Amino acid sequence: MPQPPPPPRRPAWLLPTLAAALVVLVAAGGVGAYFVYGKVSGGPAPTGTRSSSPAKQPAAAATAPDVCAMLPEEEAERLVPGATVARSSRDGDYTVNFGCNWINQRISFGEFWRSREIDVKIEQHKGEGAKTGRAMAQSSYEVEYRGGKFGETAKPSLDPDEKEYISPVKDIEGVGDAAFAQYTWRRDGELLWYAYGTAHARVGDMTIEVKFQAGQQRKDAQILSNESTKAVTEENAIREVSGLVGHIAKGVAAWQAQNPGVLAKAEPSAAATVSPTVSATPSPTVLASFPADCQAVTETATRLVPEPVTRARGTAVGDDGQTECRWLNRELSGGPGVAKIRSALITVHRFTNRAGVADEPAAKAYYAGEYGRAKTTAKSSIGAITWGALTDVEGLGDQAYQQYVQTRSGEVSASSGSVIVRRGPVVVTVDYSGHQRPEGEATNSPEVKMMPEKEAMAGALTLARAYLEKTPGS
Repeated sequence: MPQPPPPPRRPAWLLPTLAAALVVLVAAGGVGAYFVYGKVSGGPAPTGTRSSSPAKQPAAAATAPDVCAMLPEEEAERLVPGATVARSSRDGDYTVNFGCNWINQRISFGEFWRSREIDVKIEQHKGEGAKTGRAMAQSSYEVEYRGGKFGETAKPSLDPDEKEYISPVKDIEGVGDAAFAQYTWRRDGELLWYAYGTAHARVGDMTIEVKFQAGQQRKDAQILSNESTKAVTEENAIREVSGLVGHIAKGVAAWQAQNPGVLAKAEPSAAATVSPTVSATPSPTVLASFPADCQAVTETATRLVPEPVTRARGTAVGDDGQTECRWLNRELSGGPGVAKIRSALITVHRFTNRAGVADEPAAKAYYAGEYGRAKTTAKSSIGAITWGALTDVEGLGDQAYQQYVQTRSGEVSASSGSVIVRRGPVVVTVDYSGHQRPEGEATNSPEVKMMPEKEAMAGALTLARAYLEKTPGS
């Protein structure tokens, strides 16, 4: 009696890359849930012993199929907007392999970060012994199909905090010589929550595997967790991956019609990754005069920063019109033999849509992103930066939070109290920073003493409240 195929191997992809996430967090001020995407097997390799050498192959070799071009650009952009695209090509002992991957793990969508990925792998099977490449492809497809059917009812060993669901196999009519799709959903503790659709097809001597993964998480969620995560549904995953494998199967059939009975030639040197063009961030422009809203709170600011040097700058980044006002004094006296620095900074983000109308949803999305980053770093230290607790502030605008941060890096070591407030389509960030040190010591000397948290937070809150009171229409 034939034995059923063993259960599919446990997915190895979508494991969090913690180190990379932390680098992004410190260097860019933002964190995304990045994942490693590997192979998910639908079953074991074909049983039996391989012959000592593959069957003799046709002498001719055709130009490699362009897998990336088989998916219409509009379809790729719909499913994975702004994708980084990577193509691959490799000649193995028993197959010639081609692939294309579209990925974007950080798509901004309102108050959510979305992640999307399409991965396509095509294998052209070489003949072996008396078996043709077409026969080998059929055997490979049947193994995947049996593995999928086994997965429908298999009960893998899971830890108490793990859950997994694998859908029934769905045959796809009219695609290649044969095709099927299947859905996988998995939750692993408090870290992972993901789902994807997989489709397999055979066209002549070529087998196709397509995966489509999609999910989203609120921007204010704890990073490297599955808090507020939503993964693609079974219905949507099966629909999309079935359409994708249809496009690829047509592309494979077209290539075979142009190159009948020959093996494709792998082109390792052609492997490439194409990233979307990144727009340069405009540099702030120094404003000729202090904005009226900043001028309105100058009295409050100068109580916190006596005899300040002032500066105002402005810029626009997409739908975000920004102004920045600073009051700074680097030469304050802290008593006999003590030098102090005090700085107050107000950054205002005003969001508008394409028609120039105030855009509150965009402001909510920006605030959620800032909140999520602050939540991730709260009560932690990385290198020379230490973040305090994140605290919501009631009665300040529509949404507000505060945090205390200490930094010992760069030219100036200092602590800062920060208050971030959203009021309608406007987000205001207020930072009150400073330190004290023995006179004659460098501003980044180990002798620097940080401004206490109580003073920093009280100053930032005072200035934030003054701004909201003095600028009711901003």
